[in-house]
This record gives sequence, structure tokens and C-alpha cells, in this order.
Amino acid sequence: MWGSVDRFSGMAVFVEVVDANSFAGAARRLGMSPAMVSTHIQSLEQRLGVRLLNRTTRRVNVTEVGQDYYERSLRILADMEEAERAAGDLQTAPRGVLRVTTSVSGGMRFLGPAIAEYLAAYLDVSVELNLDDRYVDLVEQRFDLAIRVGHLADSSLIARKLGSVGSVLCASPAYLEAKGVPQTPRDLSKHNCLVYTYATRQNVWRFFDSNGREEAVRVSGRFLANNGDVLLNLALKDSGVVLVPQFIAESDLRAGRLVRLLPDFETQQVPVNAVYPHSRYVSAKTRTFIDFIAARFERSQQLRRNAAGAVDDVRPPLPLRAVS
Repeated sequence: MWGSVDRFSGMAVFVEVVDANSFAGAARRLGMSPAMVSTHIQSLEQRLGVRLLNRTTRRVNVTEVGQDYYERSLRILADMEEAERAAGDLQTAPRGVLRVTTSVSGGMRFLGPAIAEYLAAYLDVSVELNLDDRYVDLVEQRFDLAIRVGHLADSSLIARKLGSVGSVLCASPAYLEAKGVPQTPRDLSKHNCLVYTYATRQNVWRFFDSNGREEAVRVSGRFLANNGDVLLNLALKDSGVVLVPQFIAESDLRAGRLVRLLPDFETQQVPVNAVYPHSRYVSAKTRTFIDFIAARFERSQQLRRNAAGAVDDVRPPLPLRAVS
């Protein structure tokens, strides 16, 4: 739309001339000289190739073509003004459709319930949620933001850290009865490990002892998947050892369907970020949603910290045998 700014300016000047019935009156309304008003009208007529106005010494008369152009110009300028007002409102009042993407497990276990609360608080916003364990292109697929669990690659996106989640190593009692209980990270080499394929290094699990020393273990197994819930279900079916975010496994740990392994070792904390494409003009719907999710995430983290003792006290039940 080359020249669109001048085109709209000429249109606006033309409308003012018609409304004022004179160049001088339009000039006063617009705060410009009569000569500049005349220049705008001449340029407009030259570009259109028609006469819009008949000038006399005392007044200006609109031609038939000019009258039609005037009426169309009024509608166009009104639509432009409404578009600008709506754009401004979207920056100050949350409304419209908010398109969000996140992982399948995160969406089902955390973000879905949070969205229900957000929609109850912001009645003029609708949310379209996409669940995908891949990192989709926000700009290309026109998402307003993503909630991502894991370390972010360098990009032009803007990230706001919401917090972090720990992972838990676990397996079912029946699996441990049959295969033995690992006592050190190195013992995992003797187990069927259920591997998450979208991890940065999918076959390496990292643990930290009480002194903070890291031990990285290369694991392997007969089942790999790109979704944490699928891996958890395999563990519940006595198929192997799984390392998943704690929020995925905590209910099964409390119920005794899974047993936490290597309780004296910590796993690496994984960051949770809200990621969005633009930093200068963040819409009100995006801004309020991120603030809302950040506050809810902090509350859930605090509840999880308060309940951590219950999960941490889950030890392999006797008479499970250690790996020999």
C-alpha cells in the first residue's frame, strides 16, 4: 500500500473542504494553510484523474463524482477511526480470542483448569488452546503465547519465567519387585528406562547428590515417547522406570501406585516460561493472562512445597530387593 498515508490524508482534507464549503474553513479546522489544503486537493484529483470540486471565489461545490467520493470517504475514514479505537482498546481492556499453545501434559493437568478460572474473571476474552509437545512456531502459526516447560533455545521471542518444576524418578511396585530397586544412578543402566524423546538430551538423566555433585547417566529402554503421560502410563503398567515432571506423577506416588526412586538424589529443576512474540505492544488479553498464570503457578508451587514431605517420604516398600 505504497502512498497510503498521503492517500488517507488527501481524503481527510477533501472531506473537511466539503463539510466547510471552503478551503479557508477546512484550513482552520485542520490547522494548516489554505495553500496546503489546495495542494492536497490538487494531488488527489490528479491521482484520481477526475474533478471533485468546482471552485468559485466564494464557495466550493462538489461535483457528482466528488459527492460519491465524499460519501465513500466518510465510511472509509469512520472505519479507520473505529479500527484505531478498537486497537487502542485491545491494549487497555482484555478482549478477543487468545491463542495459546503448550505441552499435552501441562495443558491437561495445569493450564486447562487455570484457563477456566481466567475465563470466569475476564468475560470478554475467549481462549483457543493448542496442545502439542513440540515447540511450534508462534509467529508462523499466529499464537499469542506459549507456556513451555524446559530450557529455551535462543530466539527472538520474549520469555517471562513463571517458575520451575522438579522431576521425579519412579516405577511401579510390581516392576521393582521383579527387577530390583536401583540404589545409585549408575544402577539405572540395568533397567528398562522409559525415555522422553523431546528432552534436550533424551538418553541422559542427571542427578545431584546431597553435596550438589552432578552424576549424568546414559539410559536406554525399549519404549520412547514424546509425551510424559504416555510414559507414566507405561510405568503404571509395570513396564519400566520413568523420569517425569513431579506434577505428572505426584497423585500416583501418594496413592502408592508408583514408588519414588533414589530419594537421596535431586533432579535438575526445569524452568517454566511464558513465551510470546512481541515485546513493545503486548495486548491486554496476553498481559493479563500471563499475570494470571504466573500468580496461579506460584500458588500451586507453594502448595506443592507444603506437600513435598508426603511425596518425599514415599520409600520402596519392603521386601523389594536392591539391584545386585
